[in-house]
Amino acid sequence: MIKRHISSAALALLATGLVGTEAMAGGLERGGYNIDLLFDPSAVTAEGSTVYVMPDRKLKNAKDVDPSDGLGSNGFGGGTTTAKDTENYWNSRVGIKAAIGSEADCLVDYSQPWGAHSKPGANWVGAQSNIETKIKSENYGLTCSYRFDAGPGQIRVIGGGFYQEVSGFKDRLVVPDALTPFGNGVGHLELKGDGWGWRAGLAYEIPEYAFRASLVYNSEVKLDNITGKLDLSQVNGANYNVYGSQAMPDSVELKVQSGIAPDWLAFGSVKWVDWSQFQQIPFYIKGTNIAITQLDLGYRDGVTVVAGVGHKFTDQWSGAVSLSWDRGTSQGYGAQTDTWAVGAAVSYAPTKNVEFRLAGLVGLLTSGKSGTVVIDGKTYGDDATYSFGNDVVTALNANLKVKF
Repeated sequence: MIKRHISSAALALLATGLVGTEAMAGGLERGGYNIDLLFDPSAVTAEGSTVYVMPDRKLKNAKDVDPSDGLGSNGFGGGTTTAKDTENYWNSRVGIKAAIGSEADCLVDYSQPWGAHSKPGANWVGAQSNIETKIKSENYGLTCSYRFDAGPGQIRVIGGGFYQEVSGFKDRLVVPDALTPFGNGVGHLELKGDGWGWRAGLAYEIPEYAFRASLVYNSEVKLDNITGKLDLSQVNGANYNVYGSQAMPDSVELKVQSGIAPDWLAFGSVKWVDWSQFQQIPFYIKGTNIAITQLDLGYRDGVTVVAGVGHKFTDQWSGAVSLSWDRGTSQGYGAQTDTWAVGAAVSYAPTKNVEFRLAGLVGLLTSGKSGTVVIDGKTYGDDATYSFGNDVVTALNANLKVKF
C-alpha cells in the first residue's frame, strides 16, 4: 500500500509547477483558477505563492500593410522591422482553507487569473497595430466541498463563487479615418469592468493510495458594463467616454494523481478554456451606437496538458518534475503559438506545520507568423505583418504553506 503522507508534499509540488505553466498559457491566462488548497487535510491551512515569469517573444520581418498611413518605409518616419513583444511580470495568489466539521471544507482565496503585457513600442512598423497593451485582473473566491464515503474512498462535491475585476489599456498609432480625419497620433484606450462567476465539480479520493481525480467547471464572468476612455487628443484633440461588453472565459479542468510506488506519485491534468469567444470586441461612444474602436484578438479555444512525477526523499524533502504542452490560441493573427515547458520543484518542510517550496520552469514558445487572415467572415491583421522564431520563456516560483 502507498502511504498517505506522500500525497501532501507531492501534490503541493504539482500545484507549484502548474503556476509557471499556466502563466504562459494561451489567451489572456496568467495564473488561471487553482483550488488545490481545498484538498489539504489539515484543519486550517494558509498558503501564499508568487511567480515571476520572463517571456522573450521577439518579432521580426515586420511590414506595414499600407506604408502610406503608418510607419512604413514610404510613410511617416520609417520604423524598425524588429521588436521585443513581451514584458516580464509577477503573478500572486493567497488562500486560507478551513475544515468545517469532519466532512466539509471551505477555501477563501485571492488570485490574478487573467493578464497580458505586450510592449513592442512606438518605433516599429507595426505601431498602427500595437504600441503597448496591458491587462490585469483580481479575483476573490469562496469555494466549499462536502465529502461522503463511496466504496474504498470518498466522493467530494465542490461548489463556489467568485467576484472578478478586469482592467487594462492599449496604445497604438491612430491614422486618419472618418472619425479621426486630422492626422497621425497615439491613441490611448483605457477600460475596466467587473462581474461574478461560479464553479462546480466532483472529486474522488482514496487516501490510502494517494489517489485523487477531480473535475471542476468554472463559469464565464460576464463583464456586461465595461467602461473607459479613449484619448485621441494627439489625433483630433478629442476624448471620448466609451462602453462595451465581453465575458471572461469558462473552463473545465480534469486532474488526476496516484501513488505508483512507496514515496512516488504520478500526476496529470487536462484543461480546456473557451478563448474562442474573444474575437473582435467593439467599443462605442457613450450614449450612442457608434463603434469608435475595437480590440482584435481572433482566438481559438485553449487546451493545456500537464504530466509529471513527484518523489518524497525524506520526511523534510520532496521533489517533482513536469512536462506541459499548451495549444496556441492564435489563428494566423498574433504571436500565441504552442508552448512546451519543463518544470522542476523542491519542497522543504522543517516542521509538520510549515512548508517552503521553490520551482522553476523553462519553456519553448514555438515559431510562426502573423498576417492578414479572415476568421468567421471578419478580417484581422490588415495593418501589419510579422514573423517570430522559437523563443524561450522562464519562470521562478516561491510558495509558503502554514498548517494549524
